[in-house]
Amino acid sequence: MTDELLIRRDGVAGHISLNRPKAIHALTFDMCRGMSAALADWEQDDNVASVMLDHSEGRGFCSGGDINLLRQSALSDGGVSGRRFFFEEYRLNHQMFTYSKPLVAFMDGITMGGGVGIAMPASYRVATENTRFAMPETGIGLFPDVGGGWYLSRLDGGVGEYLALTGARLKGEDCLWAGLATHYLPSETLPEAKRRIAAGHEIAGVLSALAVTPPEPQIAEHEAAIRRHFSFDTLEEILASLETDDSEWAARELATLRTKSPQACKVSLRQLAGSRKLATFAENMTMEYRIGSRVLTLPDFAEGVRAVIVDKDNAPKWQPATPEGVTDQMLDAIFAPLPTQEEWKPL
Repeated sequence: MTDELLIRRDGVAGHISLNRPKAIHALTFDMCRGMSAALADWEQDDNVASVMLDHSEGRGFCSGGDINLLRQSALSDGGVSGRRFFFEEYRLNHQMFTYSKPLVAFMDGITMGGGVGIAMPASYRVATENTRFAMPETGIGLFPDVGGGWYLSRLDGGVGEYLALTGARLKGEDCLWAGLATHYLPSETLPEAKRRIAAGHEIAGVLSALAVTPPEPQIAEHEAAIRRHFSFDTLEEILASLETDDSEWAARELATLRTKSPQACKVSLRQLAGSRKLATFAENMTMEYRIGSRVLTLPDFAEGVRAVIVDKDNAPKWQPATPEGVTDQMLDAIFAPLPTQEEWKPL
C-alpha cells in the first residue's frame, strides 16, 4: 500500500487521508488504486458503517490529478501512461458514485480537478471557511473531467458552464449555495465531527448540529449575470453576450475566457450538453474517457501545462488560437467512440 494514503479504521468508520502535502495531495495512480481497494474491502465489512475522506496536513484537500505525470506521458509515451491513470481514476470516481455506504468528504482547503472528482460522489460534502473549489482545466487545455460533466451540467442557470469555462474559484459558502457542498462547518469543528461519526452517531445529525450559517456567497451577487451570459449553446455566443455588458464583472470574465484554450472551452460546452442527456454516471465516464484519451495528446494540453505550471509565463500559444478555428469536425473526432477494446469500463 502506498504511503501517499493513510488508511485506517476509526470506530465504525473507514478513514482515508490523502498524504502528499508537498503536492497539495494531488492524486497518483497508486493513490487511486489504494483508495479503490480500501473502499472495496470496507463495502464488504459489516463493521464499517461509513467512510470518511480527508487530508493529512497542509493547505488543501486535493489539488487534482498528477498533472506533471500526464504531461510527461503526452510528451514521451504518446499518452499511454496518462490514459492508464485516467482509466483507474475514473473507475474510482464511479466506484464512489455507486458506493453502498455513506461517504463523507471534508473539503477543507483547495479542492480542485481530481479533488472534485473524489469529493462530489460523497453523500455528505463538507465545506469550510478554507474551501477553494474549482475546475480549472480549460486553462491547461483540458476539460472538467472526473465526472465534472455530470455534476456541472446539473447545476441551474448556467452556473455549471460558468465554472467549466472560466475555472472560477468558489469559497465554502459559494459551494453550499450552488449545491456542491451539503454542509458548512467551521474547520475547528471537523475533529469533533469525525469523532462523532466514528462513534456511530447519525451523520446528517452530526453535521447539522455542528454547522453554522456561512457568510453571504459572492457568486449569488452575479446569479442573474451568469444566467444571462452563460446559458448559450456556443462559446462564440457567450463571448458576444459578455461583450455587450459594460459591467466590471463581465469585463473580468471576458478577459478570463480569452486566456483559456478555445478547444478546451468548446469541448467543455459539448461535454456538459451531452452529460445532461445521459441516464447513468457510467455513460458519462465512458464519454469523458474518450475525450481525455484524445485531448491528452493534442498540443493544447502540453502547452497549457508548460505555460501555467512549468515555465509559469502564463502565455500559452493555443492551437487553434481562436474559437472560430475549433471546428465541429475537430470536436467530433475528440468525442468519437474508441476501439471496443480501449473503451472505459467500470469495476
